[in-house]
Amino acid sequence: MDEDGLPLMGSGIDLTKVPAIQQKRTVAFLNQFVVHTVQFLNRFSTVCEEKLADLSLRIQQIETTLNILDAKLSSIPGLDDVTVEVSPVSVTGVTNETTSEPSQGVPVMAIRNKMISEGLDPDLLERPDAPVPDGEGERKTEESSDSESSFSD
Repeated sequence: MDEDGLPLMGSGIDLTKVPAIQQKRTVAFLNQFVVHTVQFLNRFSTVCEEKLADLSLRIQQIETTLNILDAKLSSIPGLDDVTVEVSPVSVTGVTNETTSEPSQGVPVMAIRNKMISEGLDPDLLERPDAPVPDGEGERKTEESSDSESSFSD
């Protein structure tokens, strides 16, 4: 013991004379802890899955928009000489549902559907050398410009 009468090591309590903790109470505390922990983890995993699903949808929308932009750019004559430096990120191919050959990115039908929803002629994908229509496409594009705001928070 030190000068204050406190033991130097341990509590100084004889544990053989202390009554045991009630087993039912210990089990109840343990069960409550397990139940609350499982509920927390379930809520956490649900929120994570929802956020991943939202992110996946946003990525698909961006890929569709990029493919549409790519199709529009490829229809402009004179851009054949322009080169673009591509980063070494690998892109997985997705099988096109209308043909048996694989393509990279979004299926053609998804691009066609997006073009229809934007008020554009989806047949431009089949004939990229066709002239761009005057005025009508621009007016429809301006009317549907609010669809781009759906990509931002």
